[in-house]
Amino acid sequence: MTILALGVNHKTASVEVREKVAFAADKLELALQSLTQLGHVSESVIVSTCNRTELYCHLEQADLEPVVQWLADFHQVPAAELQQYLYQLADTEAVDHLMAVASGLDSLVLGEPQILGQVKQAYQQAKEAGTVGTIFERLFQSTFAIAKDVRTHTEVGQNAVSVAFAAVNLAKHIFSSLKDATVLLVGAGETAELAARHLSEQGVKRMLIANRTRARGEALAQLVGGEAHSLSDLQYLLPQADIVISSTASPLPIIGKGLVESAVKKRRHQPMLLIDLAVPRDVEEQVGDLDDVFLYTVDDLQSIVSANRKQRENEAEAARAMIASQAEAFNAWMRSLNSVDLLKRYRETHQQLAEQALQRALQGLNSGKDPQDLLIELTNRLSNTLMHTPTRAIQEAGRRGDLTALAAYQKLIKE
Repeated sequence: MTILALGVNHKTASVEVREKVAFAADKLELALQSLTQLGHVSESVIVSTCNRTELYCHLEQADLEPVVQWLADFHQVPAAELQQYLYQLADTEAVDHLMAVASGLDSLVLGEPQILGQVKQAYQQAKEAGTVGTIFERLFQSTFAIAKDVRTHTEVGQNAVSVAFAAVNLAKHIFSSLKDATVLLVGAGETAELAARHLSEQGVKRMLIANRTRARGEALAQLVGGEAHSLSDLQYLLPQADIVISSTASPLPIIGKGLVESAVKKRRHQPMLLIDLAVPRDVEEQVGDLDDVFLYTVDDLQSIVSANRKQRENEAEAARAMIASQAEAFNAWMRSLNSVDLLKRYRETHQQLAEQALQRALQGLNSGKDPQDLLIELTNRLSNTLMHTPTRAIQEAGRRGDLTALAAYQKLIKE
């Protein structure tokens, strides 16, 4: 038996390659069932996100090539082309990798929490497709348990490690709540989109988006429930904004001291927070000299981000030690399934039961009890003792609807 983890992620492949092997949600059940029809794949789970596509397989024999070929064929990508981007991990390494992924230690942003939900969803979809059995049930439950422990007992997911997230956290510290705030995003690129998503999660009351290209601004506004405007509207938008986050690619500042000074007057000197994430700067340096204006640049936030990233990396070391312990516990359970060891323990247990029953009968003979009564008692006692554990196991499998276990028990009875 082999547990295999095979896939591509943000470390090994570009987004163009990752897109080629991504699984659409409506094709996932078909893919899972097709994978387990390979013959030697008895269980499978597919994790497919924007940053990774990973196949987790329980193999009856350690032959990985058919799985690689299946992935290539399913997505109509030449196997030779795909092979250079793939990583393949088996058994202990595969288990450790899955637990690290679910705990956020293998993510593009160290410690990000969304991946655990994505792994849980992948597991649930595989269960519904009927491709999760005893081994993967144990593996994924162990994985979810350690991911929860990592979140609870380390700070690997705490503190901002992107300037966009740091900007939103800064705004939260200055404005105790963002639910009543109006935010103006200047620019609609990747950084602005990330900031917009974080702001939306905080329940911002109103989000204004000013961008040079109106179509891109409207697309972002639709994504986060904001209002799209042109950069030429800045003089009308600034007085409405409590918080301004700017991240354009302009070679020159687009928000000058005079523009902000005019906005502050129209706001009757209500405080404004301006966060300039652009390089070169979007906001003139002199804006920071104005009363009632708080100006922060990307350099101010980078120092926060660097310190937070270092702290996360330190916490990740503790998390990896926790994962190693949980992985070893699972691997020990897997080793316990070895047929030779299982048979040895089975024989020892039942020999011990038989010896106990025999000693009880001999004591009865020595005390003068009727031999026939003792034989009947010995037979009944031994029969009930030997049947107790299997009976409980069959009943429990029936309650769970565990057809795999019931089929195994049925095979034992037939033989």
